Amino acid sequence: MSRVHIIGAGLSGLAAAVRLIENDVKVTVYDSAGRAGGRCRTFFDKHLEREIDNGNHLIMSGNKSSLSYLDRIGSVDPLTGPKFAIYPFVDVKTKQRWNVRLNEGPIPFWVFDEKWRVPNTKIIDYLRAAKIAFANDEKTVADMVDPKSPLYERFWEPLTLAVLNTTPEKGQAKLLWRVIRETFLLGGQASVPLTAKTGLGHAFIDPAVKFIEQHGGIVRLGARLRSAWMEGGAVTSLNFSDETVTLEEGDKVIFAIPPSRLKQLLPDIDPPGDDASILNIHYRFGRPVPKTTLGDGPFLGMVSSAAQWTFVRDDVISITTSASDALGTDDMPNDQVVSQIWGEVCIALDLGDSEYERVRVIREKRATPDQSPAGVKKRLAPETAYRNLFLAGDHTDTDVPATIEGSIRSGDRAAELVMRTQG
Repeated sequence: MSRVHIIGAGLSGLAAAVRLIENDVKVTVYDSAGRAGGRCRTFFDKHLEREIDNGNHLIMSGNKSSLSYLDRIGSVDPLTGPKFAIYPFVDVKTKQRWNVRLNEGPIPFWVFDEKWRVPNTKIIDYLRAAKIAFANDEKTVADMVDPKSPLYERFWEPLTLAVLNTTPEKGQAKLLWRVIRETFLLGGQASVPLTAKTGLGHAFIDPAVKFIEQHGGIVRLGARLRSAWMEGGAVTSLNFSDETVTLEEGDKVIFAIPPSRLKQLLPDIDPPGDDASILNIHYRFGRPVPKTTLGDGPFLGMVSSAAQWTFVRDDVISITTSASDALGTDDMPNDQVVSQIWGEVCIALDLGDSEYERVRVIREKRATPDQSPAGVKKRLAPETAYRNLFLAGDHTDTDVPATIEGSIRSGDRAAELVMRTQG
């Protein structure tokens, strides 16, 4: 039987492997790191003496590929969230708090209720913003919504930063609309925000590796691919740091690696840049965080602040600042950004003058690909010029942003293309 060699044990590579194994295809997954997961991982931080994720991620109840993947790998009770589609927010500057609460069903009755829509907004603000549905490939979010509307600062900007990891002035409106179309537009049942209950690795990675190995697949860690030898329009061998793997007749290859690494292996391609960064800070608070400011979920949205989202798990408070390169926090020294954001967190969570015990700063310099109109135009097709080589990853043309959902979809699609060419 032929074998599929998957380079990269991040979400896209694991998703491809799971899909192939389900269809009785033999797979070997390779990764240069000592653990699977790529940018989606959970680890024990010795300084904090706590398990943390490298970054925080929201999954939506309308993310069908993600939920299907979790079910298929046997991930047991992996997610947590509120019972309804409710998003708590606080304006750190004014200390005003509100909840955006979406009703069930596709008719957005919630925008007619002042209690559930964004404060100081009117129904006309939502009607005007609906033109984002008609954005072409060249338009940014800021081109399609009114930057002077209160809805901009309290809805469109947080949403763009969270989904596209860039500012509304740079993010492609069409890409953001595709998320809205699959979640908010379908109503509350598709818009419930979910997070990993005990960690991304425990939910998405460890069960996948276990599934692959239990079904005869191979996961090789610490295996860095140095080069791939091409001959006759196909990949013929894979040269790792410790061995060379010669492909047999019918073998296939999937590159599920970031654009910068992909460019090293395939210098003729022109992928989008992958230097959009995210700042994550994890504070060990030392005691359980009061839930009064969080509502039914484990997170809180923040505006008028450097921090954008606060996530609470036990006594660890984790904050996320997306597009940290564009917003300037990448240029701030660790002690400065830690102090500033802790002050914001104390306001957001109503902690008064409390102090944290320990802190860990994680700067993901290559968190996502460029999702501007120019960057989206460079997204790669999963097929390549080589008949047995396919691509997966959130930088490929999945029609959705570079999120967990996008990564899993890319892996599923690469696997489907491989199976079409089998035999």
